[in-house]
Amino acid sequence: MSDYYEILGIERNATKEEIKSAFRKKARQYHPDVNKAPDAEEKFKELGKAYETLMDDNKRATYDRYGEDGLREAGFNTSGPFDAGFGDLNDIFESFFGGFGFSSGRATNPNGPQNGADLRLNMQLEFEEAVFGVEKEVTIRYLETCSECNGTGAQAGSKPEVCPTCGGTGRVQQVTQTPLGSFRQITTCPKCSGTGKINAHPCPKCKGDGRIEAERKLKITIPPGVNDGSRIGLSGEGNCGKNGGRPGDLIVVLYVKEHKEFQRDGVNIFSKVDISFPQAAIGDTIEVNTLDGVQTLTIPQGVEQGSVLQIKGIGVPQLGNPNKRGNHNFIINIKTPKNLSSEEKQLYQKLYELNCNKKPSSKFIDKMKNVLHN
Repeated sequence: MSDYYEILGIERNATKEEIKSAFRKKARQYHPDVNKAPDAEEKFKELGKAYETLMDDNKRATYDRYGEDGLREAGFNTSGPFDAGFGDLNDIFESFFGGFGFSSGRATNPNGPQNGADLRLNMQLEFEEAVFGVEKEVTIRYLETCSECNGTGAQAGSKPEVCPTCGGTGRVQQVTQTPLGSFRQITTCPKCSGTGKINAHPCPKCKGDGRIEAERKLKITIPPGVNDGSRIGLSGEGNCGKNGGRPGDLIVVLYVKEHKEFQRDGVNIFSKVDISFPQAAIGDTIEVNTLDGVQTLTIPQGVEQGSVLQIKGIGVPQLGNPNKRGNHNFIINIKTPKNLSSEEKQLYQKLYELNCNKKPSSKFIDKMKNVLHN
């Protein structure tokens, strides 16, 4: 996982001003229009993600405690501000800082379309459900456009009014006196958050946000062959956007329970089979458990401990091509006999004589007599 503090080159207790300063410096360095290195674009995207997260108090608190995965689980959009494009440097500084003395003639429109945030859903599957696929019905909570105000945030019969602080521009100018002279800084209007408008009479249903929390049920189809940690994206099933922006997506993260008998490696299944010494010596045909139920497995004569026997085509379906399946591999475990009867002990003594082509030593015979006597 990326360390946002390391990306910006700041301490974990850095102030917002220090975060801004670090981003401005590194943004100049890695913007793809300036830096033609192959990794510049990726580094610039990481800068945007780090800045956007650490400048938001709620996101920063979540990130500090749970990391990037925690942001996703909390429903925050972690794609970063530059996922859909970069714009030029002036636009970026205008958007992030509200100016700093740059002027490109264009400004980011805070009233323009804003895409909705993605949602994350963790789903646990049984081993067989992941192998063969399943359909699950889930209930999710999301943000939808307020039906009372149609997303405007204003009470019925009223309209958003021009912000008196910024005069509808969405930006305010601050002049700071320094030893080097006056410094003019244009920042986002704190009254209207850069929209240039305020709701003097906010909608009572959504409290002026334009969105309300709602629930809906979804049927999610899990395809055959998914694995632990697999992700399924459902386009448009996340939070609604603002000002005509597209809704976010629902990201389903799958967690697969372990099986008591089978282990999985890609599309192949492994399990252990216990057999006796006689079965290993002369061979046998036994029944074994598989994903497809009980199957017949042939034990060849003279099979050795740890040998792997295989039944083809009854493993895990290939993701995206369920007609093609892996194999089931059986690891042979030859069990050492215990608690032998007197007859079994005599037979094993005879086998010893035959296999070793000699009679057992007197010491071994005395030991066997003692065993048989007991």
